[in-house]
Amino acid sequence: MAAKPMSKSQIVAAMAEKCELKKKQAAGFFEALAALAAKECKGGAGKFVIPGIGRCVKRHRAARMGRNPQTGEAIKIKAKTVVKIFAVKAFKDAVLGGK
Repeated sequence: MAAKPMSKSQIVAAMAEKCELKKKQAAGFFEALAALAAKECKGGAGKFVIPGIGRCVKRHRAARMGRNPQTGEAIKIKAKTVVKIFAVKAFKDAVLGGK
């Protein structure tokens, strides 16, 4: 059986303990970080970097042809803007052991 990922409250509690903060302060930090990341990605730069973890990038995805998986019929998929999150090399190496 696979282990469950940490919940938001568990992450907040762990970071509050590690940084010697109150849980409310740690939760406020995560909320502020998420709001700042959304603002920066939405803005002109279209990019936000979380040092040591990764970067969020707003990208345009061109229109393309696809297939309806139920019928096999070719369909046109419209162009759209998407957000991609990329892990930085140091984070990948820490998680994967430098593979």
